[in-house]
Amino acid sequence: MTATLASVCALISTLLAAAAPPPDATDYRVLATNKTSTMQKEMNEAAEAGFRYAGVMGGETSFGGSEVLVVMTKNAGVTGRYDYRLLATNKTSTMQKEMQEAGDAGYEYRGQTVFKSAFGGKEVVVILERDGGAPAPPRYEYRMLATKKTSTMQKELAEVGEQGFEFVGVTVAQTLVGGNEVVSILRRRAQ
Repeated sequence: MTATLASVCALISTLLAAAAPPPDATDYRVLATNKTSTMQKEMNEAAEAGFRYAGVMGGETSFGGSEVLVVMTKNAGVTGRYDYRLLATNKTSTMQKEMQEAGDAGYEYRGQTVFKSAFGGKEVVVILERDGGAPAPPRYEYRMLATKKTSTMQKELAEVGEQGFEFVGVTVAQTLVGGNEVVSILRRRAQ
């Protein structure tokens, strides 16, 4: 009887191991919406389930129209501890202020895109992440540069580079005030 019981236990263990995802398996969640407030809520719900931001893109989808699309990943055994803030504006001065407030609260830049929202027209969208499990999240000072000329951007990047800012992202966006602009985001550790 013990040999039969051992055989049954071995069979059950084999079946459970075959049904379980491998320890290095990755799960994905694709989020898409035309409202940035909805996206922030959905990203934070996914984070509670153990998912983490992987990428963002704004554009036209076949069925959703103009949307911002976010891909999030989850590795086996990871628990949710991240918090997300999604900033969207068509005014670069507003974005600079909001990014700095998020940086002061321990959020780090993760990605940016441009998309046409239902209410705001074309907006620059920035995604920031905070590690809720970190004892003291790093604080960053953010700088946003926007110009119509790439030669001007070159000069401005060189100037802030000398001040210790590191480049983290760039988009070409149609902003409310500036029209078509190159928008670069930089950061440095707060002192």
